[in-house]
Amino acid sequence: MTTNNAQNATLYDNIGGASTVDQLVEAFYRNMDTMEAARGIRAMHATDLGPTKAILKLYLTEWLGGPANYSAKRGHPRLRMRHARFHIGPAERDAWLICMDAALDACITDPAARGSIAQALAKLADWMRNDPDNAHDKAH
Repeated sequence: MTTNNAQNATLYDNIGGASTVDQLVEAFYRNMDTMEAARGIRAMHATDLGPTKAILKLYLTEWLGGPANYSAKRGHPRLRMRHARFHIGPAERDAWLICMDAALDACITDPAARGSIAQALAKLADWMRNDPDNAHDKAH
């Protein structure tokens, strides 16, 4: 790899690309299936997680700087609109983050990349809240 390519590497590249995203999503949903704290958010999902896993893999790939296949297949993410039918408050946000943080710990070996991803996902998870106390909504 040349220096220029290294400077242009994305988080997706730095964490190991598709195989790491696959591992991350599998670990995340395994956590959701097994962690008591995630019981409520697991109930929001279909019994068969296959289609949901595929969508999250596409989304995270693009979100981390990989191929833009999510947008090509599904258009703009419109995450809040796509999740509007679910109540997402602080408890749901926290349960989601517990599962994702454990998956990040298990799958992302680089501490700086893991921290950067965790911080960005925490902001995203908080923005996804659709309860009356969401600070984002109060500001608009």
